[in-house]
Amino acid sequence: MSLRDRLIKNSTIKETTLLSDSKIYAKKDVITTRVPLINAALSADFDGGLLPGLFLLAGPSKHFKSNFAILMAKAFMDKNPDGVILFYDSEFGTPESYFKDMNIDNIVHTPIMDVEQLKHDIVNQLKSIEKNDKVFILVDSLGNLASKKELDDAEEGKTVADMTRAKSFKSLFRMVTPYLNTKDIPMVAIMHTYDTMEIYSKQVVSGGKGAYYSANVIWIIGRQQDKDSTGLKGYRFIINIEKSRFVKEGSKFPITVSFDGGIDKYSGIYDLAVEAGYIVKSGGWCQIKDLKTGELAEQKIRESNITEEWLDELIKSENFKKYIKDMYAL
Repeated sequence: MSLRDRLIKNSTIKETTLLSDSKIYAKKDVITTRVPLINAALSADFDGGLLPGLFLLAGPSKHFKSNFAILMAKAFMDKNPDGVILFYDSEFGTPESYFKDMNIDNIVHTPIMDVEQLKHDIVNQLKSIEKNDKVFILVDSLGNLASKKELDDAEEGKTVADMTRAKSFKSLFRMVTPYLNTKDIPMVAIMHTYDTMEIYSKQVVSGGKGAYYSANVIWIIGRQQDKDSTGLKGYRFIINIEKSRFVKEGSKFPITVSFDGGIDKYSGIYDLAVEAGYIVKSGGWCQIKDLKTGELAEQKIRESNITEEWLDELIKSENFKKYIKDMYAL
């Protein structure tokens, strides 16, 4: 018996094998949403999307974080109709109607009060989930959770600052990450952000450094008003890539959400097309490229007259996909 075979045989871990045969690095199941730019923000690929592992969605209140998470849960259930969403709820602000409006069913709802309670239950669940079980974990939110010590101190009337919360989060992330990655489970957790007390303050994700070490992807969501001559018609949310194993950190992706139409499927595609030279602007007019010949059309059109058919063709264009990968992929 060779040294290699002896080492494999002597291992106390049953999954030990040659790296080339390891199932851990087998091709992962990709969850593709209906919004191409969200897929690009996740993977630098319009046809890509969410992969197994820990994904943190961070931002201030009313920044569409829960809606982004539910959009991903919807894509997961569309791909896995027999799957289950394990929903840990600490905010109690996402009623069943949110999921019903998206035609999402088969949701296991678990209310949680503190970090330790979440850690105990989620690890217990992850141990019981088998490799091929289709489970999507949603935590709304981690940022809102107190530690058990914080709750106990409040009951006793103590006002001492709690120094254990960040450690509890770090422990939680350390414990769940191996299960998520080895059992191919996507987990989307919502976090809050706060501004640092510096001259040039910046937004930081709550929960300590553990989040940065463990997460595959961290988004920090910004927001701008979307107005026209009649007034406010929605919001433009800016996805800032704080950390990613797949997309260059610091990349920004704009997603438009209108009050009457929800998330625009073609959000951000126009901006990328301008950057890539597929649309040439001239005031309120523009020229678009013929995607077959690569030449600009002679006739100028209004920006509002760019058709969804042309945008669909652009998204499918191999040259445009290559531009996105070259711009954003690691």
